[in-house]
Amino acid sequence: MVAAADDQNYAQKLGISHGMVVQELGWDDDADDDLRADVEDAIGGEIVDEDSDEVVDVVVLWWRDGDGDLVDALMDAIGPLAEDGFVWVLTPKTGRPGHVDPSEIAESAPTAGLTQTSAISLGARTGSRLVQPKQRAAKQR
Repeated sequence: MVAAADDQNYAQKLGISHGMVVQELGWDDDADDDLRADVEDAIGGEIVDEDSDEVVDVVVLWWRDGDGDLVDALMDAIGPLAEDGFVWVLTPKTGRPGHVDPSEIAESAPTAGLTQTSAISLGARTGSRLVQPKQRAAKQR
């Protein structure tokens, strides 16, 4: 039953739960439909697209080598993000078409005002969790 071990709930691994508003950016034909279905089941609704004007709890950014400037994409991603929200950058794993070197994410995140907190395996993709640093004013209290 090795397949069952790989068949984990993606939404759970991403820290996505019922009632959250999740926005998806960078969708293309290679996006993982099982991951998308898990997320929609977990939140109890549909994922909002890039045209939404809602404040979102999580942004799922599908990213591939050749998609453009990651810093620009991350800046777009944090626009509608709630103060305590987070971004998941989902990239193809090493050896797969569109693979993105982890150093590109590590270098782009701080430029966009984000901090990488973790990386996880999601089937054929790797997920990098990025958060906004806590406000300095909150630290001084």
